[in-house]
Amino acid sequence: SQMRGIFVFTIVAVLIVLVCTINWMAKPETNVSPQTIKASFNKGWKFRRHTDPLSSWEQVNLPHTTFVEPLVVNDQWQGISFYQKDFELGEISDKKVFLYFEGVMHSTRVWVNGHLVKEHVGGYLPFTVDLTEYALEGSINHLTVEVSNQDNPTVPPGKPLKDLDFNYYGGIYRDVHLILSDKLYITDPIEADKKASGGLLFNFHTISQDKALGTLQVHLQNDHKTGKAAKVQIQLFDQHEQSVLVASKQVNTRKGEQTEMVFNLRVDNPDLWSPTSPSLYNAQIDLLSGGKLLDRRQARIGIRKHELTKEGFFLNGEKMFIRGTNRHQEYPYIGYAIPDQAQFRDAIKIKNAGFDFVRLSHYPQDEAFLDACDELGLIVMNCIPGWQFIGDEEFIENSFKDCRELVRRDRNHPSVMFWELSLNESNMTAQYMMTADSILREELPFENVLSAGWIDHEAYDLFIPARQHASAPGYWNNYDHKGRQIFIAEYGDWEYYAHNAGFNQKTFEGLKPEERTSRQLREYGEKRLLQQALNFQEAANSNRKSKNTIGHANWVMFDYNRGYSNDLESSGISDIFRLPKFSFFFYQSQRPPLDLPIDEVVSGPMVKVASYWNKESPLDIKVYSNCEEVALFLNDSLLDRKSLTRDLFSSHLLYPPYSFKVSGFIPGKLSAIGYINGEPMALDEVSTPGEKYQLKLWTDTSVLPIDSVRADVVFVHAEIVDQEGVTIPDQDLLVNFELAQGQGKLIGANPDSTRAGIASILLRTEGFGERIKIVATSHGVKSAEIILDPVLIQ
Repeated sequence: SQMRGIFVFTIVAVLIVLVCTINWMAKPETNVSPQTIKASFNKGWKFRRHTDPLSSWEQVNLPHTTFVEPLVVNDQWQGISFYQKDFELGEISDKKVFLYFEGVMHSTRVWVNGHLVKEHVGGYLPFTVDLTEYALEGSINHLTVEVSNQDNPTVPPGKPLKDLDFNYYGGIYRDVHLILSDKLYITDPIEADKKASGGLLFNFHTISQDKALGTLQVHLQNDHKTGKAAKVQIQLFDQHEQSVLVASKQVNTRKGEQTEMVFNLRVDNPDLWSPTSPSLYNAQIDLLSGGKLLDRRQARIGIRKHELTKEGFFLNGEKMFIRGTNRHQEYPYIGYAIPDQAQFRDAIKIKNAGFDFVRLSHYPQDEAFLDACDELGLIVMNCIPGWQFIGDEEFIENSFKDCRELVRRDRNHPSVMFWELSLNESNMTAQYMMTADSILREELPFENVLSAGWIDHEAYDLFIPARQHASAPGYWNNYDHKGRQIFIAEYGDWEYYAHNAGFNQKTFEGLKPEERTSRQLREYGEKRLLQQALNFQEAANSNRKSKNTIGHANWVMFDYNRGYSNDLESSGISDIFRLPKFSFFFYQSQRPPLDLPIDEVVSGPMVKVASYWNKESPLDIKVYSNCEEVALFLNDSLLDRKSLTRDLFSSHLLYPPYSFKVSGFIPGKLSAIGYINGEPMALDEVSTPGEKYQLKLWTDTSVLPIDSVRADVVFVHAEIVDQEGVTIPDQDLLVNFELAQGQGKLIGANPDSTRAGIASILLRTEGFGERIKIVATSHGVKSAEIILDPVLIQ
C-alpha cells in the first residue's frame, strides 16, 4: 500500500526516436529528479451555478459536485455551472504547459486568459488542455471552465436523466493536474490520438512460471524548433524493490514530429498477478539529454496470462470461476465527487466481501479505483457509458470515441481483463458491435484481448447477459452455443422484483411482495434482509450449474440513486453508507479460507451469525461460514455442531450456509465457532440488546488513514447502543453531529435519523493536518465524541 503514491502516470518531458543501442541490465545513468512538474490543481477554485447571482462565487476545492443532493435524489440539479481559478507560472519560455482533467460531467469549455482553448464532450474520461500558446509567464493567468450536465442525446449515455437507471451528477468531479514539461515529452495516450500508441504501452505476449517476454512502446513528441538527441532508459523493480531489468536506447528526434520506440522486455521467474497474489512491478522510464534527466515517469504493471477457451476462463494456466459484483461510483449527497482515498476504500470493501471481480457498470470509473483494483487483486470488466439508449450518428461517433479513449486510458492495468465495449441493454446494430470490436483490436493488436457484450453476437468474445434476460427456472443453465462461454453480468435483483416487466424498469405494476424482493434497505429488519441474502444465494447457486458459465456478478454492491425513481435502489449487499447487510457476509463466506498477502484486506476463515437475537428474531438461525464445521452456542451452552450440508439452494455452492433451529428465544448471547480440520478457526458473537444508553461514534476508514495532503471523505457513524455497547437495531432516533474542533466539513442530513440503529454523515477534509473532534448527541442517551489525529501517508 505504500506504493500507492505512484499510481497515476506522470505526464512529462522525454526525448526519443531512432533505436541505436540497447544495454540490458546496465547501471542507471542518473538518479536526479526530473524537471517535469506535475502538480495537483485541485485547490483554490471559485464556483457558481448559472442560476446563482453573478456575485455569489463560492470558494471550492476539487473534486467538486455542482449540487449537494439529498439522500434520495428525485430532482437532481441540472444546468450550466462555472469554475474559475487564477494562477501564476514561473519560467515557461521553453516549456509545455498542460492541464489534465480526469473527469468533468459532461460537456466542457475551457478559457485561458480570454481564449477558448478546449471544448470537450463526455463525462467519464479524461482530457488534456494544452495551455502553452496562451499561458503568461510571470503574471496572473485566468482560467474559466464552463460545465454542463444537462440532458444531451448525443453524449453517452444519452438517455434523459428522468428515465435513467442511475444518476450522473455534475461538476469537475475528479482531479485536475497542472503539468509543466520540456518541449520534448512523452505524450498522453488520449491526446496523442494514435492507434495502439501514445504514452506508454506495455504488453507481455509470452508468460510462464520461468519467464515473461513482452514489449514497452514509448511515444514522444518534439515541439522544439530543432531536433534533439536523447537517451531513454527503462528499469523494472519487483515488489521487493529489486531491479529485474534495465535497458536503454539512444535516439534522435526531429522538430515538430512524433516518435515511437519499442523496448523488448524479459523478466525471469516472474511474480504473476492474480486475485490471491496481486504482484506488481514498478516501471521507471527516464529521459535524458546531455547527461541531464528531463523526465521520470513511473508506472505499475502486472504480469498475468488470461485466456478464454471452450473449456472456460483460465488465469495463469489455472481454470477459474469468477465471483464478482457491480459497482456504481456514487456516494450519498456528493454524488460522483469521491476523492482518491475514498475510491480505494470502496475497492477494499468489495474485496472484503469475498469478490475477485468488479464490473464497472455502466461507464468508465475513476483512475484511482482501477489503481486500487490492481493493488488488491480485483479483476475488472471495463465499460463504456450506455444504458437502454441509442442516439443518432453523433451519439454513435461519440460512443466510438469512448471505446477508443477507454482502452487508451486503462490498457496498462493488470486488473482490466474484459472490455465491455457494448451499450448495456441497448438495441445495438451488428455494425455497431463489429465496429466497437474492431476499435479494440486496433488499439490492442495482441492476443487474449477479450471483448464483452450483452448481445450474443460473434463480434464479442464473451456473452454477458443478465440473469433476468432469460426465463425461469433454468435461466442460462442450458445455454450451449458452439462451446461459447458466458458470464452472468447481473443477477439477484430484477428476477426477484418484477413480474414479466422485461427491460421496462419503470414498470412498477405487478411487483412481487415486499418480503420477496432483493430490494431491501438495511433498516427493513432481519426477516427481509435474510430473504435478500437467500435470493442471492439461490441465484448464485443456480448460476454455477451451467457448464458454460465462467463466472457471475451480483447486482449490486452498494445501494444507489436512479434518475427515474423516487427511492433508493436497495439491492446492494451494503447500503449507500457502505454498511453491510446480511448478504455481504453470505458472499464473504463464498471465498476460500485463505490468508491473502494483501495488507488492507480481511481474509482467512470466517463465520457470521445472521441475527440480531432479540425477541423478534427468527428462530431459524442462519450462519455464514467458509469453515468445514460450525458450532452454535446460546449463553455458552452448545446447541448443535454441524458439518457442511447441501440443500436445493446450495447444491453447487462451495460453502453452503449453516442452518440451526432454536426452540425458543432466550435473551443473551449467540456464539458461532468455525472449525477446519477439527480446530477452531473463526468466532462470531451477537448479543440481545438492552435498553438504549448511549451513542457510539466511529469513522469508517477501511484501514486507510484520512489523506494528509489531498481532499478526502469518510463516513462517520453514530450507533445507539446499550450499556454493554450492543447496537440497538430497532431504534429510530435523531442524531446531531457537530464538528467541535479542527478543519473539515460535515455533509449530509444533520440531524440524521438512525437506520437499524445507526445514523451516518460524511466528513470531508482538505488535507488532514490537525486534530479533529466530532461530537454526536441524541435525546435520551449519552453523547459521544471521537478524536481524529493525522497520520502521514508516505
